[in-house]
Amino acid sequence: MLNAITLIGLKLAAKKPAGDYGGKEAAEGVFPPFDSNYFATQIFWLFLTFAILYFLLSRVFLPRIGQTIEERSSRIADDLDAASRMQKEAEEAEKSYERALADAKAKAHNVAETTRQSVDAEVKAEMDAADAEAAKAAEAAELRIRGVREKAMANIEAVAADAAQATVEALTGKKPTLATVKKALN
Repeated sequence: MLNAITLIGLKLAAKKPAGDYGGKEAAEGVFPPFDSNYFATQIFWLFLTFAILYFLLSRVFLPRIGQTIEERSSRIADDLDAASRMQKEAEEAEKSYERALADAKAKAHNVAETTRQSVDAEVKAEMDAADAEAAKAAEAAELRIRGVREKAMANIEAVAADAAQATVEALTGKKPTLATVKKALN
């Protein structure tokens, strides 16, 4: 078949002298791809080119592209699995953190409540002790005040008698006796 095509190509080349492309025949001629004289060679080269491209695509390029796509899809699947696993781990870590935080808050609340109760008990004990001490001090002060009042009341008669005696002496010029003044005051 190749010999026939080569012969056709040589016959066509023999019909026209080399370099004769202008003039009257070129203007009247048919566009070379549409010229029926060239159909056989065009079809041959079409089939040959198609066969080579088909072979290259089916045996070389498409398997490589398919392998690359397969590798990519497996890598993407692995990445998605890893991301899903990491998301689950993150959710578990978040739950663990929230549990630990809740436990810490509860523990802190218990510690605060215990501390508040112990401080309240301490304050109450100190207040009771201070109240008892203040009551004792108030009682002691009451006793001292009573003692001072009784002493003052006891001295009032003597002071009043002295003052009355001095007043009478200043008014009359005579000094009355203490017994007379006491009798007059009572």
